[in-house]
Amino acid sequence: MLQSSSVSDNRAFGRSVHVDLVVLAGFHLAWPSLLKYYSHTDGVSWLEEYKARHNAGLEAQRIVASFSKRFFSEHVPCDGFSDIETLGCPSHFFEDELMCILNMEGRKGLTWKYYAKKILYFLRQQNILKNLKEYLQRPTDQQSFLEGAVLIDQYCNPLSDICLKSVQAQVDDITDKVRKVLRTKNARHPSLASKAGEVLIPEVELQRQVLDAMNCVLYEQLKYKGNELDYYNSLNSYIHQVLIRRTGIPISLSVLYLTIARQLGVKLEPVNFPSHFLLRWCQGKEGSTDIFDYTYIDAFGKGKQLTVKECEYLIGHHVTEEFYGVVTSKEVLQRMVGNLLNLGKRESTDQSYQLLRDSLDLYLAMYPDNVQHLMLQARLYFHLGIWPEKVLDILQHIQALDPSQHGAVGYLVQHTLEHIERRKEEVGPEVKHRSDEKHKEVCFSIGLIMKHKRYGYNCVIYGWDPACMMGHEWIRNMNVHSLPHGPHQPFYNVLVEDGSCRYAAQENLEYNSEPREIPHPDIGRYFSEFTGVHYLANTELEIRYPEDLELTRATAQKIYSSGKE
Repeated sequence: MLQSSSVSDNRAFGRSVHVDLVVLAGFHLAWPSLLKYYSHTDGVSWLEEYKARHNAGLEAQRIVASFSKRFFSEHVPCDGFSDIETLGCPSHFFEDELMCILNMEGRKGLTWKYYAKKILYFLRQQNILKNLKEYLQRPTDQQSFLEGAVLIDQYCNPLSDICLKSVQAQVDDITDKVRKVLRTKNARHPSLASKAGEVLIPEVELQRQVLDAMNCVLYEQLKYKGNELDYYNSLNSYIHQVLIRRTGIPISLSVLYLTIARQLGVKLEPVNFPSHFLLRWCQGKEGSTDIFDYTYIDAFGKGKQLTVKECEYLIGHHVTEEFYGVVTSKEVLQRMVGNLLNLGKRESTDQSYQLLRDSLDLYLAMYPDNVQHLMLQARLYFHLGIWPEKVLDILQHIQALDPSQHGAVGYLVQHTLEHIERRKEEVGPEVKHRSDEKHKEVCFSIGLIMKHKRYGYNCVIYGWDPACMMGHEWIRNMNVHSLPHGPHQPFYNVLVEDGSCRYAAQENLEYNSEPREIPHPDIGRYFSEFTGVHYLANTELEIRYPEDLELTRATAQKIYSSGKE
């Protein structure tokens, strides 16, 4: 009897193992990217994992599908993000389903992709922010400058495949190239040893040989250079882009330069020099406070070595000794984020001010009690009409930190509360019927690909008015009265290929003879599909323009009768 029971148990165990292997194969086939989360397969119930991933997929699809209806009128679906913070499933399963949505082939599912991207952006940023805060809590000597730069890069580009391991591998590759050059100059150089970088090289002449080899590889072989022609491009601040494009601004190139030097046993230190970030190299006693004991290195200027006087020539004016001092990794990150903040303030085409919002998040993660930046964040959210409840929390925090701000705080509190009340009283969307007599002059319809007669840009129509609905100041500034039909003609809301949103007069638009997809970040907010010659309005846009779809199809058929559609 005992033997029979043992045989039965073995058979049951065998069937269980077989089922689990079958489920593992199915899991691997359906979601191959998830296997990286499992360090070993022993002890994993693949049937339970399969069920959990399947349920997470259903939950992600349900949430994504609900966003368009709930948040069509908002640039940033803040309330939806609050819902996601309390997910009842593993976040990596949820993210994997979002990636599946984003990777759907073809020109359909644009609205799903639009909101999946928004949600994924938010989720990844929350995780990166957590990593940044953990980084900042470490002892200073454990805060790698390169890792800090990668965290900033990741936060501003959460949908890109950026990781410290990959960036470090690229830096290691450059370091190996430097060693090869160094070997030709000094075959017994200590930087060629297997443990080079763990111990600093004390001799100045040996250090100089390393720096010369670095300059040869970076600036002569690999052609790295400061981006003087496009200095204010945000890509110059992202370390993975610096490595790809081999160009950057002083601070990003300095982070790369000092990281390579440190791996080769040469200690360089960051200097928060005004207008032009520098590195310093000690020529005297280590730890000296005398600024003349250092040579200053301009990584933006091909590694040129400068004296104190030459540093002043570089920026065109005298500075006090304090500006030659070394700064911490946190202060380096502060300056990098400060650069992005300034770029975000200059941004003109992004209606959601994404770069400014991201850089403010980063700055306040480092300095959560900075009243100036807290106020900027509150004003920005207020301007965009997003996170009203969060605006109130920020304002309360500002008031506690600095009671002298009560005037500005009181104004924003009053108007934010009014905004919250208006949202509660909002009625349904405005519906525009083409058949209404007042709309009889409207010639074009939602989803048509157009061309601007005067400026030549390609665009797609996502809204229209029977006459210009902008204020007198806008009409005057845009010189609308100089048009033959002035403001008394239909005007169209259009998404433009350069990423901007514009309001164009009917007489300035014409059908595009070669219609193509419009690469605008908000295209999925309004449209569900690109047919090849026009866009199809999604459910929410169609509710607002219920009679446009039929006309759009008929117009496209008439104009593009070559059979594209």
